[in-house]
Amino acid sequence: MTGFSPLSWGRALRVPQRLYFLNDRHANWPPRVRTGGGTCLAFGNGRSYGDSCLNAHGELLMTRGLDRFLNFDPETGLLVCESGVLLADILRLFVPQGWFLPVTPGTRYVTVGGAIANDVHGKNHHVAGTFGMHVERFELLRSDGTRLICSRADNHGLFAATIGGLGLTGLITWAALRLRRIANPWIDAETVRFRNLDGFFELSDESDRDYEYTVSWIDCSGRGKRLGRGLFMRGNHAPASAPTGLHRNREFTFPFVPPLSLVNPLSLKIFNTLYYHKQLATETRVVQHYEPFFHPLDGILEWNRMYGPKGFFQYQCAIPMASGREATAQLLEAIGRSGLGSFLAVLKRFGSPVSPGLLSFPLHGVTLALDFPNRGPRLHALFERLDAIVRASGGRLYPAKDGRMDGSLFRAGYPQCQAFSEWIDPGFSSSFWRRVMESS
Repeated sequence: MTGFSPLSWGRALRVPQRLYFLNDRHANWPPRVRTGGGTCLAFGNGRSYGDSCLNAHGELLMTRGLDRFLNFDPETGLLVCESGVLLADILRLFVPQGWFLPVTPGTRYVTVGGAIANDVHGKNHHVAGTFGMHVERFELLRSDGTRLICSRADNHGLFAATIGGLGLTGLITWAALRLRRIANPWIDAETVRFRNLDGFFELSDESDRDYEYTVSWIDCSGRGKRLGRGLFMRGNHAPASAPTGLHRNREFTFPFVPPLSLVNPLSLKIFNTLYYHKQLATETRVVQHYEPFFHPLDGILEWNRMYGPKGFFQYQCAIPMASGREATAQLLEAIGRSGLGSFLAVLKRFGSPVSPGLLSFPLHGVTLALDFPNRGPRLHALFERLDAIVRASGGRLYPAKDGRMDGSLFRAGYPQCQAFSEWIDPGFSSSFWRRVMESS
């Protein structure tokens, strides 16, 4: 099949690609790949925001058909499944049996292969690190037909390059990952309102000691004394004695793509003010189902449509701890001055666990993520100002969320990228990699 592929989640980038649907992990490669006539790239469920999952004028290997569970050890929690299995599928099957993912990102609608290729992180990075730290082994199919079992003991170089390797080292056909025990599907959660950026860092110091999961929503329109104000969410898995009978949130689908973005300065100001004051008390506590705690936006299927036909860009950076407070303030001040804000502004501290992945995004420090409607040159001028702050702080941007950073910023943020490039499969490529490594 040829033509335009499914868009990446930001809906801002559209490129022509040939689609090759995989339903059998033992299937042959597309003819153009086997003969060296083109490059390919795995495409899971399309939840990467920019062009790391796109391969302009090349092949996309559509992997959702690789959706089989292969083995599970109920004594150790070791699960073996194909790479197209969604994290949602794992949770749906294993939570009722008392097992949970060791790390889950903000959406459960990503594939296992995508979670490894982007080495996703969650609200518990300070405790559990990244997804790749809980992967025991996987099979990697290279474009020459070679199938390699990669682990910490076997083919370790490819193991480290594939975790966070953006799908460039070959096709992950199956993976073995270790689940963790839970008593029930409930989370004992607290939400604490804080008045400014200092309040966030104080709550982070306090919460990292006693809570496995922490994350904050911030009002990116706040200025002056209100800079960085927000809501701090923290929680732990509830004990076996937790109340029963609670319900999960219902899902609904955003029905259409509006002609103009619904995210604009007026709607942002109204939403941010109302959301900050949504709870009357400074602190609330509730026992809730894991879905709204970990994946609140999954309750609105196709929520990315609200940004209109031009789509949106997400900007997610990680700043080292030493400059985290100052650089975060500078970023928020620049965003506030621009008048280009975000409904979805997330601030969290990364912990000290170090992933084996050569290109893994998290570093010990602070991560800030915001969504921006695609407003053309005005938005990209803001991105250049934000890039300068990130660069000066020794930080980096998240490739899974990026659709526009230049090569110099990528190479500065990922000093192991040259070592990583030695492990790239010559039959694999992406629009992102060519942009940051071959075009500048």
